[in-house]
Amino acid sequence: MRLGMCGAFLPDDMDDMSPDICKRVRDMGFSGIFTRFRKNDPHSTSKSSAERLRKLLEDENLLLFQVTGYWQNLITADESVRRESVRTVQAALQLAGWLGARGIDTGPGSMSTRGPWFPHKENWTARSRQQLVTSLKECALAAEGSGVYLSMEGHQLVTLESAEVTASILEEINSPWITSDYDSANWITRETVYDTGAALEHHFRVLGKYIISCHAKDIWIEDSLALHLQDGCPGKGLMNFATLFREMEALSPDYPVIVEGASTEEMPMVAHLFYQIARECNIRVLETHEKSSA
Repeated sequence: MRLGMCGAFLPDDMDDMSPDICKRVRDMGFSGIFTRFRKNDPHSTSKSSAERLRKLLEDENLLLFQVTGYWQNLITADESVRRESVRTVQAALQLAGWLGARGIDTGPGSMSTRGPWFPHKENWTARSRQQLVTSLKECALAAEGSGVYLSMEGHQLVTLESAEVTASILEEINSPWITSDYDSANWITRETVYDTGAALEHHFRVLGKYIISCHAKDIWIEDSLALHLQDGCPGKGLMNFATLFREMEALSPDYPVIVEGASTEEMPMVAHLFYQIARECNIRVLETHEKSSA
């Protein structure tokens, strides 16, 4: 298993990445990162800037597991908006290739005007699913040309509302470059929150052949008269990370498990927790230079 991190002290601008930050990542036991360079527009960021970061990471022996796909609306019925969204994802794939990233992570977007992960009644329609298929097929050639996986993240509030829907859409696209980035918390429901291990096992049975990476995030149910499931820092909730690790290791020891939802202050605790769980599961956490035996 490869262990990575995102958020926390990682910068929003790739030009702010430094050897000191890389050392800080490695000192906690992470061999790679997922970066959300929000300040680096994929349409205008230069190849030379990307290659500077690529060389820095190579020199510092740190892998770039993922960069962001900028969360565009890939499901809209407005063709001009959808085409521009596809163009942005294609640009993100090209930028990721320049950076030497393994993949980009993005969701399908939402018809909500308030955010790309917020609910809207049109998110779950057959039309939205078909628009997503069309958009992703148009991105597949750019992913292949860049040598970068386009990994789709699902959530019950958006079009990729379940493992079953995600598997169906990825099967229709039928490209080895359009894959799944599994998030441990996003499909947990009231019915499964007290047995997340069984829920994860089900998700991997349905979707496993498409999963190439995962975000390790916790979830818990809050004491409230309106149902509320809160996701967040690993170790704070009910997520069965031992099951997550075993499922990812069974797919491939080379696939990254990326800590999500932890603050700068929480990250060392999460790293310690994950190494402990890996040892208990007899799973080796690979360093950057190590090759898996699988």
